[in-house]
Amino acid sequence: MEWVYTKKYASGEDAQLSIFEWIEYWYNTRRRHSALGYLTINEFENQLSKQNIAA
Repeated sequence: MEWVYTKKYASGEDAQLSIFEWIEYWYNTRRRHSALGYLTINEFENQLSKQNIAA
């Protein structure tokens, strides 16, 4: 999240919205995690949901 320190925000609310969007639209959808079997967070959650439905 180094990019946060390079930006200037008009308000705390503006900063929160920007960070939320970064997490939801980049971090959770593109970044793969070794602890999750190199799946993205969204892929892992989808896989877990399918397993729970089948159980």
